[in-house]
Amino acid sequence: MDNKDVISTLNDLIETSKDGEKGFRECAEDIKRTDLKALFLDRAQGCAVAASELQALVRSLGGDPETGGSLSGDLHRRWVDLKSMITGKDDEAILNECERGEDVAMKSYKKALDKPLPPTVRAVVEKQFQGVQRNHDQVRALRNQARKAS
Repeated sequence: MDNKDVISTLNDLIETSKDGEKGFRECAEDIKRTDLKALFLDRAQGCAVAASELQALVRSLGGDPETGGSLSGDLHRRWVDLKSMITGKDDEAILNECERGEDVAMKSYKKALDKPLPPTVRAVVEKQFQGVQRNHDQVRALRNQARKAS
């Protein structure tokens, strides 16, 4: 891969990370349980750190890093807002949407890891992918607990 392709891949992941940050913040605002609110704010911060790390990589490769999320991420959040107005914002519904967002993040990271990235870039992307996978699995487990409770 040439630098241009690597930069493009990293910029896609920056958008994904920014989407995750915004998504987790919205979940934190809407969720009723204070323990989940704290968890989501922590995960939002983790996404912000990941985006910053990726932005630094893009700069080191001579590129201009993305600074915001994706249009599809923004559309998803608007859809969730609309759906929540109609159905209500119970914890299970919020966790469902949060998991859906993490599904998208996992897909984005897997797509990036399918590419022949330079070793230093690959190491960062693999480390971040493990965090995305942890987030996804934790959100799924919380959603399953919420389903059993309701």
